[in-house]
Amino acid sequence: MKKLALLFLLSCAVAAQATLPAAVNGQPVPSLAPILERVTPAVVNINTKSVQYVRSRNSDFYNWFYGLPNTPRERVTQSLGSGVIVDAIQGYILTNHHVVNDADDISVVLHDGRTFSATLIGSDDGTDVAVIQIEADNLTALPLADSEQLRVGDFVVAVGNPFGLGQTVTSGIVSALGRTSLSGLGYQNFIQTDASINPGNSGGALIDLNGSLVGINTAIFSPSGGNVGIGFAIPSSLAQRMMRQLVEFGTVRRGSLGMGVQDITERLARAFDVGQRQGVLVTSVDPESPADRAGLQVGDIITRLNGDRIASQKQFQNYEGLIELDSQVTIDFLRNERERQVLTLITEADRNELKGQELHPLLKGTLLSNLPVQYRDRFQGVLLEEIERGSVAWDLGLRAGDLITAVNKAEIASLKQLTQRIEQSSKTPLLNIYRNGRNYLLLLED
Repeated sequence: MKKLALLFLLSCAVAAQATLPAAVNGQPVPSLAPILERVTPAVVNINTKSVQYVRSRNSDFYNWFYGLPNTPRERVTQSLGSGVIVDAIQGYILTNHHVVNDADDISVVLHDGRTFSATLIGSDDGTDVAVIQIEADNLTALPLADSEQLRVGDFVVAVGNPFGLGQTVTSGIVSALGRTSLSGLGYQNFIQTDASINPGNSGGALIDLNGSLVGINTAIFSPSGGNVGIGFAIPSSLAQRMMRQLVEFGTVRRGSLGMGVQDITERLARAFDVGQRQGVLVTSVDPESPADRAGLQVGDIITRLNGDRIASQKQFQNYEGLIELDSQVTIDFLRNERERQVLTLITEADRNELKGQELHPLLKGTLLSNLPVQYRDRFQGVLLEEIERGSVAWDLGLRAGDLITAVNKAEIASLKQLTQRIEQSSKTPLLNIYRNGRNYLLLLED
């Protein structure tokens, strides 16, 4: 009898489920399903594999003692992430730099189960944007929305591969816009959302209710490592700008305004008769820089860049790092308690970082940058920011963190000066290198 009663209840439940109303009070029941049917084929799972060669002290001694070859062991690391197809014809996929960084092998799994090997087109650590490419037919791409039109409170949906579970959809709202000053991240202008984002969601899509891409999910704020309702996405407008450069140049070329700034302390605010959070104080202006061409001077107070309010040194550096070459910048500032505005152009000569091979063939595998503002009161020169182990530059003795202070005995203070010294000299470049309190000379000769 109990079994009959249970079967009856189950059949009633199935019948009730089968007759759920399609509308309530004449209005269709809202569902995201139609949008997701169009969107999910454009979101992919990304698997990466990296091979590292490690040596064991015990095996080194064992091999030495018995006269065996000292062969390093392979250690393979794998990681999972997500990506978004944004060009179905070319097979371009947007994802995060940290998803594909240092990967020896990248594979992409599509929504329909097909798997393809991917090629890295370009990657940018500063904004955490990367572009990979696959050769495949019948791809679905997401249209990019204008993320500048987003408002706090707009509904958004996150699609990705959390914890390697497979494609998963979560929803929420835009909690905040223009988030900056997040620890451990690069140039920032994040969309904050409470749509659930977890490890593995990185590189996945944040979409609006039109099914358009508004952001690339990239980070979470979490004491436990899991979702607590605070996630961050790179705005689609920024990702699109970075993608354009990565596809064309393989890297992101950034410009510099050529001036140093500092936060306005309480004492400085009183001295200049301004609010403590009203701008940043100019402490230096590089000769022939965009700031110099605009007529800016030490002591000016920068209040806005391209209309966006600047309230701290960190905010200034973040905004400057997102400025593209060959773009105009409107600078609002205070001088002698009067508001002023100037327009300046950042050109190719005003780059803030460049690859070493653009300067000299023997510098291939290095990344050079202008010295960060916070160090310019103690040091002068160009920073060797990155170097590939085993490159010619590495074998010559250069290391990450080196400071190039002069070329052929002529002092330099910027990438622009370094480029000019090397291009104008008929001699083999002789570099002055500053490292750990000591100076070295290095001849760029193979």
